[in-house]
Amino acid sequence: MDESARPRPTHGADIDRTDEWDELRRKHLRPKEERPASSARGVHHVALLSRDVETTIDFYQGLLEFPLTTLFENRDYRGSTHFFFDIGNGNCLAFFDMPGLDLPPYAEVLGGLHHLCISVEAGRWAHLKAKLDEAGTGYAHIDETSIYFAGPDGERVELIADPLGEMYGMEVR
Repeated sequence: MDESARPRPTHGADIDRTDEWDELRRKHLRPKEERPASSARGVHHVALLSRDVETTIDFYQGLLEFPLTTLFENRDYRGSTHFFFDIGNGNCLAFFDMPGLDLPPYAEVLGGLHHLCISVEAGRWAHLKAKLDEAGTGYAHIDETSIYFAGPDGERVELIADPLGEMYGMEVR
């Protein structure tokens, strides 16, 4: 049999953690009506690093249509730009450039960012997917509601057409 024709095993297909997950749910997950209110009001902003401010603005405002809302000097690092994009619902995506630090390329590390998932309305999702195609930005097309792609510094971004608080048709909040 031609090796390329063989079905590939799914990553983790030989791992069954069902019992562990059941125990974690039993031990920690409370029915919605029994959960206390969160002490948090929401995500104020998520801050990522940017190698080039203008490239980041072109990508997030120009390509993804997240309006730039403010830009000022970072209070913690003189000469560093701190800038914000509106990602809806009162939430912001922020960036810092760190001139002079010679930061390494993005790497997925334990405790680091795996991906940032941003919910967009279904029609907007299709529009943004078409813009990514037009720009030649590669992505992993997971299903008809989710795509993953790299931002200008390698950060992994997901656009999902599922409403806030839902994923794969089930409530997650």
